[in-house]
Amino acid sequence: MAATFIRSRIARFKSPCHSAGDFGFDYIEDGVIALEQGKILWLEPCETLRRQGFDFSACEELENSLIMAGFVDAHVHAPQLDVVGAYGKQLLDWLNRYTFPAELKFADASYSYAKNQYFVSQLLAHGTTSAMVYTTSFRHSTEHLFEIALAKNMRLLAGKVMMDRNGPSGLLDSPESAHRDCRALIEQWHQRGRLGYALTPRFSPTSSREQLEVAGQLMQQYPSLWLQTHLSENRDEIDWVKQLFPEAQDYLATYEHYGLVTEKSVFGHGIYLSESEMQRIAQRGASIAFCPSSNLFLGSGLFDIAGIKQHGIKLAICSDVGGGTSLSAFKNMADAYKICQLRGYSLNPLEAFYLSSCGAAQALHLDAFIGHLEAGYEADFVVINADTHPFIQQRLKSCSNIEEELFVYMTCGDERLIAKTYIAGQLQYQRAA
Repeated sequence: MAATFIRSRIARFKSPCHSAGDFGFDYIEDGVIALEQGKILWLEPCETLRRQGFDFSACEELENSLIMAGFVDAHVHAPQLDVVGAYGKQLLDWLNRYTFPAELKFADASYSYAKNQYFVSQLLAHGTTSAMVYTTSFRHSTEHLFEIALAKNMRLLAGKVMMDRNGPSGLLDSPESAHRDCRALIEQWHQRGRLGYALTPRFSPTSSREQLEVAGQLMQQYPSLWLQTHLSENRDEIDWVKQLFPEAQDYLATYEHYGLVTEKSVFGHGIYLSESEMQRIAQRGASIAFCPSSNLFLGSGLFDIAGIKQHGIKLAICSDVGGGTSLSAFKNMADAYKICQLRGYSLNPLEAFYLSSCGAAQALHLDAFIGHLEAGYEADFVVINADTHPFIQQRLKSCSNIEEELFVYMTCGDERLIAKTYIAGQLQYQRAA
């Protein structure tokens, strides 16, 4: 297969991932990215290529555009698009009033398939090229998502929600059925194409001790699995956990006891972590999914990014749709910036974009494959163009450098900025003219 060449402005974070300073940021005012067999063949400034006698007529030229690595959403719920922006009080009320009824509809297999198709199409339209996804407690909903992602050749992690208590009877599984369904899904889908399986107990209040033990057994049996769940999102939730697990030292211990805190565990939220919990998460190499839009919308609290960083915990900025109000990484970066301001931490645009792309890939242990625009990496990237966003188009005229431009995108932008989304070198989304 012949190589494909695309010429554009390019902004990237060079490997290996950095945790401080400039994050390995590199801006190329005029460059070419070469793609072959789903990977990046090379990426060079046009000045270098000109000296080498490169034939630029072979390039697709993108005017007024910026190429960046695709966004990585490390915490998102596929069945919850239809409840985005639904009015509720706080987390537990919102789950009962909106989330659980929405997920019950996925019992219908044809409904499930159609909604998963829509979900994947919306990820691509918002510039998200990889994600770690919660499905529902129905096994077929996870099968549908994997089938659709496989057809797109997406690098995607997902898992069937495990919940055997404290929810509608129609959503509840059992320790035995969860074990059976998860094993079947793992055997069929884990490490197939670019897919990976993530064990997904929704959160400890909706899983019995027996079911959490099943999750731990599966983690031991299949050590290459991921795990995703929720942790310390809401004060009422934390009090509920204390009532349900009086023997546990703290919320994290409800997972620790069953061997569920590993370097491939991703905990959503982590707003109210104790010093001890942060130390133990860091020691185990687990990651935190920072969900700013959701935290603000549900009134959950203000995430302590400085405290998490001080402990060296891997971190990603995520959407948490449907508690979050948009799949757009730009909107979630904007909310992250506001939360950080209120916590006395200034989130600069380089760090925000880093935590939404290669930093998120690092949190998912996928940074050997995605998140970087460099030779040998998988060619997942987006083309950002403000032509259909008149306000930003005008605002960019007063920017003096790339950092100011990125800050405008993250504070004022939305999915209208995404002109194209490429998955493994193939164009999978193009904005309508």
